Amino acid sequence: METTPYKESLQYMANAKENLQKAEKDEGIYKDKKYVRTAPGTAYSAILLALDEYLKQKEGSKFKKPKSIEDYQSRVAEQNKKLLALLVNAYGTLYIIGYYHGTTSIKTISSGFEDAYKIIEYIKD
Repeated sequence: METTPYKESLQYMANAKENLQKAEKDEGIYKDKKYVRTAPGTAYSAILLALDEYLKQKEGSKFKKPKSIEDYQSRVAEQNKKLLALLVNAYGTLYIIGYYHGTTSIKTISSGFEDAYKIIEYIKD
């Protein structure tokens, strides 16, 4: 059975959620920063997989993998402003605040995950 980019992105999200479950919660924060950092990084990877597929569908034979977040943003902006807004939010929440800065805020990470799932829905089989 062949896996699709949609299914692969969802698998990344499942892996990210598993990591969060290991982090233990306490009054609105996760207790183990190591797992919390890993989860948003994995969710961000799911987003990039989905965006690659989205751009392949839209650009066809002209598609080349973007080399930076700015490249993703400019190319997505040409196709869909709603998707661009989700990408900007998810990048800030998951990659910058979650992965890079290592926030332990449950609310922040949850918001990023919601955006990730919305982005992935754009390539649903």
